[in-house]
Amino acid sequence: MRMKGAQAVVAALEREGVEVVFGYPGGAILGVYDYLYDSKIRHILTRHEQGAAHMADGYARATGKPGVCIATSGPGATNLVTGLATAHMDSIPIVAITGQVGRDAIGRDAFQEADITGITLPITKHNYLVKNPADLPRIIREAFHIATTGRPGPVLIDLPKDVATAEVDFEYPVDVELPGYKPTYHGHPRQIQEAAKAISEAKRPILYVGGGVIASGAAREVFELAERCSIPTTTTLMGLGAFPGRHPLFLGMPGMHGTVAANFALDQCDLLIAVGVRFDDRVTGDVRTFSPNSVKIHIDIDPAEIGKNVKVQIPIVGDARLVLRALLDQVEPALHTEWLAQIQAWKEEYPLGYVERSGALMPQFVVEKVYELTGGNAVIATDVGQHQMWAAQYYLFDQPRQFVSSGGLGTMGFGFPAAIGAQVGRPDAAVFCISGDGSFQMNVQELATAVENNLPVKVCVLNNTFLGMVRQWQELFYRERYSASRMVSPDFARLAEAYGATGMVVRKAEDVIPTLRRAMEVEGPVVIDFQVAPGENVWPFIPAGKSVAQIMGLEELKKAKEQREARAQAGQAGAVRREGQA
Repeated sequence: MRMKGAQAVVAALEREGVEVVFGYPGGAILGVYDYLYDSKIRHILTRHEQGAAHMADGYARATGKPGVCIATSGPGATNLVTGLATAHMDSIPIVAITGQVGRDAIGRDAFQEADITGITLPITKHNYLVKNPADLPRIIREAFHIATTGRPGPVLIDLPKDVATAEVDFEYPVDVELPGYKPTYHGHPRQIQEAAKAISEAKRPILYVGGGVIASGAAREVFELAERCSIPTTTTLMGLGAFPGRHPLFLGMPGMHGTVAANFALDQCDLLIAVGVRFDDRVTGDVRTFSPNSVKIHIDIDPAEIGKNVKVQIPIVGDARLVLRALLDQVEPALHTEWLAQIQAWKEEYPLGYVERSGALMPQFVVEKVYELTGGNAVIATDVGQHQMWAAQYYLFDQPRQFVSSGGLGTMGFGFPAAIGAQVGRPDAAVFCISGDGSFQMNVQELATAVENNLPVKVCVLNNTFLGMVRQWQELFYRERYSASRMVSPDFARLAEAYGATGMVVRKAEDVIPTLRRAMEVEGPVVIDFQVAPGENVWPFIPAGKSVAQIMGLEELKKAKEQREARAQAGQAGAVRREGQA
């Protein structure tokens, strides 16, 4: 069938089963938009191209389907860069389509020209500049294949304006032939056998699980392995939800702001089973002292990750789900009573907690109440900073794709547009964005997108009047010299109302639950300004590049535990007095 290149783009998206795209039109991409007008594909008009990339990302994380974003040439394309880098670092499948000046004008500094393929080469899994209109159907098919297979990631297609207007024969390929791209899915049988032997011999094993488990759909296999062999399990920030947060074997998140039990367990285990992780510096700290006495199994589909940061004894390249399924065929049940008792002792001695301060609204309390009122079933998107860590610590994720957050790149401004993308992808889910007063303002304009599409995203701004994590580091490492970290913010509730959303303000702990309940009853978007304690820090804390031996905040955790126990005793005594009076 003969058609214009722009029409072929839309037809290809339809063939790929794309239901929604996020974008912002402009001159060089108008041909594609003209054909989108008659398509069944839903287009979400964002208020900034960065918002489009983050929405496509949030959609992909929440659904497991590839997200699609569209932008015009020049600044439209460059505004996608942060979103593509975010997706690349976290292995999220996105297909980005950008307009480009005509082929004859490329390299001549034409109006709104940017070398977007050159710019994004390091931050995409692959990218294309379409030079031959006849290649367009094949390129789009390949782009979706590359984005969603092997280790997922973003792929960009740069479409010159004259290619969009050229006539092409549209024959959409079924199969993809890429001789240089052959991901390994099945692990080597001998390596799997070695791993099974190591598991049978271990006395103090740990499962260390990351985002690769969610990408491969391997949560069930991780659960089976943990339960069968009584292996305590910790998940990275990107792996939250890959193992039930309420399960007795769950240790919480490891690393810089991980639980004491998770970090002590990684430090003292004799077998570390790493699945779909990349041993990033936020977890390992000083790699020379990380898990020093353990045999390490590393299962990952990307061979480049094996041995990149930490030396491992049993490497297995392959898809996490398939490798674990093969491993489960060989491992026998085991019970590590002494090891489990030691870990339980760490949990009881150093539980997560915070010291309540008189008259102050504690940010951790807000997250706890969001968890309680949603029954732990909401999709939680976050920005980056202290609020991100509190969400990871105090919201217990039981299912994959519940937690949507920028891990590797640490992108402020990600959370709210990602929450919108998640809500579009999962319209029946309760979607909350937990943000900070700094992060929320970076893409606050997307309130217009949420209102226009009547998306019931609930935004909880933990407003501490600072760039909180910056302030914490300045307090601890820069002699409390708070340089440029104080944040002057607008009235978030009134700002929300100006956009047509619902705005609310909470200053006291007793108002948190009723306000959240009211927000959850509202059909459209809601912004709640929680004015929380400005000087609160995230504990525990292992400084960057340090080891478990330098963990900070243990005294704070002990104080929080004592405070909780005192309140519990007071409550019991009060109950006894009331019973006696009755």
